[in-house]
Amino acid sequence: MSSFNRRFLLALPLALAACGFTPVYAPGGTGAALQGKVTIVAPKSEEGYLILRNLEERLGRAQANVYRLTLAPVLERQGQAITEAGEITRFSIIGRVSYELKLASDDSLLASGTVQDFAGYSATGSTVETLAAESDALDRLMSSLADRVTARIYTLADLPG
Repeated sequence: MSSFNRRFLLALPLALAACGFTPVYAPGGTGAALQGKVTIVAPKSEEGYLILRNLEERLGRAQANVYRLTLAPVLERQGQAITEAGEITRFSIIGRVSYELKLASDDSLLASGTVQDFAGYSATGSTVETLAAESDALDRLMSSLADRVTARIYTLADLPG
């Protein structure tokens, strides 16, 4: 059984190469093609800043203006747990980000779509604790949404530019 697992693991890279799989960060991969070449345009708001910061961590700060990624985040806060007295003790922040990746030279659309996720936080502590929990939830949400946008644009093959 153990030797079967080793043989399988050793053969896996060959099988992936045969099916046309290319690692994102391999030379010529999508990750390498986008690294440091994407100018990110986000609204001037807290959520815009957070998603911009998270995407720059993943894609690098633009050194060359080859691609332009435009983002439109929308947030909705919902109460999730309500006591018998009508007090909300748990909230969810639902976030949606619409994105467009364009070639900067001729403004041609390469990819677009919308990603969605949520993050929750508790409102049972003091006001300061609740505000800190909300801020942390927003930061986690924007990180998750940045991961989803990055994964979507990394699936593009043969990027021009």
